[in-house]
Amino acid sequence: MGDGLTYRQAGVDVDAGNKAVELMKGHVKATYRPEVLGDIGGFGGLFALNAAKYKEPVLVSGTDGVGTKLKLAFMLDKHDTIGQDAVAMCVNDILVQGAEPLFFLDYLAVGKLEPEKVATIVSGVAKACSESGCSLIGGETAEMAGFYSDGEYDIAGFSVGIAEKSKLITGQNIVPGDVLLGLPSSGLHSNGFSLVRKICFEAAKLTADRYINELGRTIGEELMVPTRLYPKVCLPVIEKFSVRGMVHITGGGFYDNIPRALPEGCAVEVDSTAWPKPPIFDLLQQWGNVSWPEMYRTFNMGIGMILVVSPEEAERVEQHFASNGEACYRIGQVTAGSGLVKLRGGVFGE
Repeated sequence: MGDGLTYRQAGVDVDAGNKAVELMKGHVKATYRPEVLGDIGGFGGLFALNAAKYKEPVLVSGTDGVGTKLKLAFMLDKHDTIGQDAVAMCVNDILVQGAEPLFFLDYLAVGKLEPEKVATIVSGVAKACSESGCSLIGGETAEMAGFYSDGEYDIAGFSVGIAEKSKLITGQNIVPGDVLLGLPSSGLHSNGFSLVRKICFEAAKLTADRYINELGRTIGEELMVPTRLYPKVCLPVIEKFSVRGMVHITGGGFYDNIPRALPEGCAVEVDSTAWPKPPIFDLLQQWGNVSWPEMYRTFNMGIGMILVVSPEEAERVEQHFASNGEACYRIGQVTAGSGLVKLRGGVFGE
């Protein structure tokens, strides 16, 4: 019996998994809201929903991954911020429905489990959960020997939030004349990286450590800036004002994401000159000779979240953001139409 094969010899180290759990415990516990029950290590995360706060509570859920931005993390051996991308892509999505994020779970799959690296990744998840006001109540770290290349992994997230049924943001109350208010992105976020990598490392033949004067840092540092977390910025606005629609600008950019929030009979005009563009977008366009419609279909172009409000409320919402030190730009308006997005100004003319 002593000479038989073991799980460790097959490439899975259970002891390393246990060490990773111990290393991440402190980060995870720091995210716990009062509603969290139990401890790390159970077969399910327990969350005692305080439904008494709501007349008709609705749970809102979302799931997403980070995509090929992970290739940059591998290239740079930088793993402390990628967790924020996983969290942001999920909590920003459920926020669009008007939901407060309650808890989050992560799924991390690795070829070979390195406890310190796993703890670093999860610490980024935990930090982002704390900044979003939600608890990291569970997750899975799967060591999949022979499945991933050395040093590579994949991560996905799952979030659950809550909203009052009467305050759900569905977009159905949007009418022509409503105003689009845009909140700045932190940069590329985590969308379009298949094109980004092709532009930077094939067309422009850059290396990740190339310093770019226009950026004030290396291209690798720029590309790794994590996705902005919008819950704590937007939830007070959702509570205080009548937000009719919200759009998280992710893959598909302006052309594909905005129509998802529009009811029948509505279209949108966006003034592309209404906000300052981070220089990375002009650089990518130049390096890759990418058409401007393709840029706005692929990237957030400096706007990560859009709120649709009535003209009567727009100024008050702008004042709220200004009084809290948050930038906000009036980037367009709703028009009569059939779900189309029209870009104007700057490179689009008009």
